[in-house]
Amino acid sequence: MPTSVTALHGSPSRQLELGTARQKALFEQCQRGGDRAARNALVERFLPLARRLARRYAHSSVPSEDLIQVANLALVKAVDRFDPERGTAFSAFAIPTILGELKRYFRDSAWAVHVTRAAQERALAVEEASDELINELGRAPRVPEIAGHLELSEDDVLDGLQAARAFSTMSLEAPPRSSEPGSQAPLEADLGAEDERFELVEDGVSLSSAVRQLPQSEQRMLRRRFVEEMTQSEIGARLGISQMQVSRLLRRALTRLQRLACADQEDSRADAQR
Repeated sequence: MPTSVTALHGSPSRQLELGTARQKALFEQCQRGGDRAARNALVERFLPLARRLARRYAHSSVPSEDLIQVANLALVKAVDRFDPERGTAFSAFAIPTILGELKRYFRDSAWAVHVTRAAQERALAVEEASDELINELGRAPRVPEIAGHLELSEDDVLDGLQAARAFSTMSLEAPPRSSEPGSQAPLEADLGAEDERFELVEDGVSLSSAVRQLPQSEQRMLRRRFVEEMTQSEIGARLGISQMQVSRLLRRALTRLQRLACADQEDSRADAQR
């Protein structure tokens, strides 16, 4: 009769006992005797656990290699700090240690734009809740659903979503993600240019107010010269006066207009300082 696997290696429960005993012996060799080989064996034994925890954040913009490296270093710390005499399983100690290091990495090193720690933690919580609800609902969750899941207000959830946008940035020289194949137009091509006329807006407002304070005759004179673009001779012919008289009238209107506009600007600055 062929020898069974159970006969050769024992029952599954017996294998588990042997595995646990071996693990305990490795921890004793590592911590009491400083056995580096035992330490390395423990790390290799639990590397799959570290990689599995790192994959929880694979959807982020951080390269998976960086996440795995952070998780592996956290595993080494967990091996060095674990006390088998407390009677708890190593995985129960290692999992929160590794997850804590991953979250700390996201909080301190992975954000492209600095935001407060509270905003970072809220953004990560909202992201994790969204992933859980996607698996549960089979669709993207709505803001009220995330708020109910986390027991937060909808405003807090919206703040978390807004803060998450600061996690990564794109170069203005990079082509947009939605661009058609072959299109190399950078993002900066879609940005508006600075309008040099913005500086004239305040002057225009002050000038319009000042013009309304001039006598009607001077308003008409300025309109004919600067809006209708009539020459001084044409204005003189229409009014029945000489070009020299038109010049004097325009100069007087412009002087008065300048004085009124300056007074309006000073009043506006004084109001802004109050």
